[in-house]
Amino acid sequence: MTSLHARMRLLSRRRPMVALIVQVALLAMVWFACDTVVRALHLPIPGSVGALALVLALLAMRVVPETSLRRGADWLLADMLLFFIPAVMAVWEHLPLLRSEGLRIVVAIVLGTVMVMATTAGLVDLAFRWKQHRAR
Repeated sequence: MTSLHARMRLLSRRRPMVALIVQVALLAMVWFACDTVVRALHLPIPGSVGALALVLALLAMRVVPETSLRRGADWLLADMLLFFIPAVMAVWEHLPLLRSEGLRIVVAIVLGTVMVMATTAGLVDLAFRWKQHRAR
């Protein structure tokens, strides 16, 4: 894996756009592989959650250095809003559903968002404390 890390660093320096494409492709391949496994095993979690857990485990065990995925992950996070635009447009096609179940949907979205934000904040806090404890 050190060789992979060295190659990715070299690629990032010499050809940053190619490195970005390779890293995004690697992340997409991990997602696709995990999604295929989850569907084949009929697991009750989405493939994307399995892929996230796998990438997190690989990063935590330092099998994959964070610099090997940083450029691609940064790009995905920066442009993530663009991935939601088709979903917003699809909502307008279901206005009757929104009129009849709109309040329940909004409550579910708000509660889900609060739960995700609280969980993310808790995990970031735990990771930060763990990293500080490890640095001592």
